[in-house]
Amino acid sequence: MSERVQSREALAVATLAVILVITAAWWTLALWPPSVGGAPAWIERTRLACFGASPGGLPDAGGWMVMTGQPLAMLLVLFAAWGRDVRAGLASLQRRMSGQLAIGVTLATVVAGISLVVMRVRDVDAMPFAPNTTTRLASQLTRLNDTVPTMRLVDQHGAEVNLAALRGRPALVTFAYAHCTTVCPLVVMDVLDAQKQLGADAPTVVIVTLDPFRDTPSRLPSIAAQWKLGERAHVVSGEVEDVERTLNRWRVPRVRNASTGEFTHPTMVYVIGPDGKIHYITPSGAELIAAAVRATLSDR
Repeated sequence: MSERVQSREALAVATLAVILVITAAWWTLALWPPSVGGAPAWIERTRLACFGASPGGLPDAGGWMVMTGQPLAMLLVLFAAWGRDVRAGLASLQRRMSGQLAIGVTLATVVAGISLVVMRVRDVDAMPFAPNTTTRLASQLTRLNDTVPTMRLVDQHGAEVNLAALRGRPALVTFAYAHCTTVCPLVVMDVLDAQKQLGADAPTVVIVTLDPFRDTPSRLPSIAAQWKLGERAHVVSGEVEDVERTLNRWRVPRVRNASTGEFTHPTMVYVIGPDGKIHYITPSGAELIAAAVRATLSDR
């Protein structure tokens, strides 16, 4: 076997190992119990931003999708490009004692990790019901008192949405785009579910497009139908420059892939109180969003 082939196989196996290490670190960050080890505040904020939050400190639906989707995507790319080299490299490892030991340790670590994940989820499921869910969930968030940035965009009905006119009741502002098939549908579902949970206190929902290039005002009615938006839920867009300025004012990080038009972005839900101030910023999760809205109402 040529040195070039051996080097390629070794690089493929090393890449597989790196993916496994990254995945292990990713899952450890997401599932490590908040009460263990006294994690610094920045780690807790990172967990909340990356994986969301549900009861017991577990990730929300979007967080679980990120935790499973990213490693699977990396593995698919690896095997699509170097599948033969990975298999040959693993076969070569199995022929050596040190390689057998490394593979055995890796498999044992994976099995132990899966067992710990099962135990973590089981422990959360066994937790006693907390009577004051709003207080418990809202305590995971940082209370703000920020001024609402300017927004003058049009909704699916062709009407201008002006947040100043919504004062007097809570509102939710989030960011998504119609071509997104991963986290955006989950965020939209979460804010609409939170709206339903709150009944008479239901907030107005405003979804600002991240993609004014394709989500033009003329397409908003079909997007609203796609997302099943009700009477008090708006998807808004406008001229590309106006939407970009709005996203910048709301400090929404995003990166657009020029070749595909797709966006990389975090999940962000701004919770605005009846006083017209931003009270909380949540990643996603219907229960967490609803708890934040209830907390804004109790502040009055």
